[in-house]
Amino acid sequence: MTGRSLSLRGSYGSSQSSAKFPAIARKSSSKMLIPSLREKERVLPVICGYLGQRRVAMILLVALALLVFIWGSITVSKESTNSNAKESNDPSLDVHTVLKFKMSDYSPLHQHAGAASGSSEHPCNKFALPPPPPPVGRQLGPRPCSVCYIPLEQARARMPRSPSVSPVLRNLTYVVDENPLKTEPHGGSNFGGYPSLKRRSDSFDIRESMTVHCGFVKGRKPGHQTGFDIDEADLMELEQFHEVIVVSAIFGNYDIIQQPKNISEASRKNVPFYMFVDEETETYMKNSTVLDSSMKVGLWRIIVVHNIPYNDTRRNGKASKLGQGLLATRRLPEVPKLLLHRILPNVRYSIWIDGKLQLVVDPYQVLERFLWSQNANFAISRHYRRFDVFEEAEANKAAGKYDNTSIDYQIEFYKREGLTSYYSAKFPITSDVPEGCVIIREHVPITNLFTCLWFNEVDRFTSRDQLSFSTVRDKIMEKVKWSINMILDCERRNFVIQAYHRDLLEHRSPPVTPVIPRRPPLNRDSGTGRTPGKNPRHGRSRRSNPRHHRKSVAGNRDKQVISQARKI
Repeated sequence: MTGRSLSLRGSYGSSQSSAKFPAIARKSSSKMLIPSLREKERVLPVICGYLGQRRVAMILLVALALLVFIWGSITVSKESTNSNAKESNDPSLDVHTVLKFKMSDYSPLHQHAGAASGSSEHPCNKFALPPPPPPVGRQLGPRPCSVCYIPLEQARARMPRSPSVSPVLRNLTYVVDENPLKTEPHGGSNFGGYPSLKRRSDSFDIRESMTVHCGFVKGRKPGHQTGFDIDEADLMELEQFHEVIVVSAIFGNYDIIQQPKNISEASRKNVPFYMFVDEETETYMKNSTVLDSSMKVGLWRIIVVHNIPYNDTRRNGKASKLGQGLLATRRLPEVPKLLLHRILPNVRYSIWIDGKLQLVVDPYQVLERFLWSQNANFAISRHYRRFDVFEEAEANKAAGKYDNTSIDYQIEFYKREGLTSYYSAKFPITSDVPEGCVIIREHVPITNLFTCLWFNEVDRFTSRDQLSFSTVRDKIMEKVKWSINMILDCERRNFVIQAYHRDLLEHRSPPVTPVIPRRPPLNRDSGTGRTPGKNPRHGRSRRSNPRHHRKSVAGNRDKQVISQARKI
């Protein structure tokens, strides 16, 4: 019975009644197919005819392009919404892909004045980066992007009332040694005190009270008989209390002073702008009448440094290109850049910018945007292209930033300590390579320790501070709950504008003006004022016409024959 029922059903479960009349079904279907085929034969030529017309083809192409565009935009929007729920496997994200995370996940640093008054909602919370502009012509490199700054008075009102909480570390002091001895081949410098590898290892063990090497190991106070010496009058000025300062440096007469722009009257009155220079730069500025007895150039108060350290050529990676003495002093900006808390011990917030940069946003707005609103106490921009230390090392070697042997030694040393390429497990940290030309920081024990240990790495190995940044950061983060706000490079380019170094500006060849070929002067006949041998009617020389030349020769011959016949 089972076999009978199966034999009566078709392959797709057709009923028994339909199996009884297979011939009728075939006949009716064949009759129905004939008119459908005829209709297709009529319709297809009409469709092909329409498709052959140019206008219809263009309309179809436009419709197809719109469909592809809509489908692509839907796909991109889906990917962007899903990217927040997943960790990024590619840390080299586009600058317009904002990776947001809360600094409060690490530690409650401080309370803002705005938050205390009940205005917890920040005006820039809903701000998003605009889409990147379409590529037009040749791309000339990284560009700034929009940044949300609140009005100046609101920014000043949001300055924290109390210092940030420094995790674990409360009291930080520094090594003093009148006669430092070098006990290891790569132990640093006389200015840094030659800390041993054991002292280096102990300095990463974060405790409540610590004493570490941090430059200026000689003398009774930084800037006085320690190397990197400063006049007593300037030292008294630098010891004054300031809530906010802006600092830069030019050594070896390497840059041209860039005057800040868009600085409010409140900042002009309350925020000092200090520019550290060496004696060579001071002499040039005096000879060029840029600097007078007031020791001020625009907003910048000039601080002259004497007895500069780091004159050895091993520190000089570009000596073969720019001369032995010039680049030896290129290492000097690392002293005020990283050891600013030692030179100015009574400062709350500082903004460091390289000498080639021009500040174009008010300091209070910069601090509010990148520190106070982010609940952070240290901010630095990530490199615009590279995020991996190994790639950065190879780029430095290729560009001749430092000698290859020293770079290789430093990288191999870090590899033995566990340095690896950047990987997604470090998220929300998005890069291991900073762009160190701008540092925004609050002077608290944990940030002071970080810059001290970072300087010690620069002092021990190479002056390329991008190579040692992540090592110091990660070692501290292993011990305490602390992190760094690594802002986008395009955000940094929003509030500082980069200029060229002096050597590029002065040795650059002048622009080549296009040479327009001129017609040679005409040799005119003094009697007639006409060009000899030129036909006024046709504008071409008679001699250039061989036909006319043959006619004139033949005519002369005929005249000669007639004259000879008359003589006979």
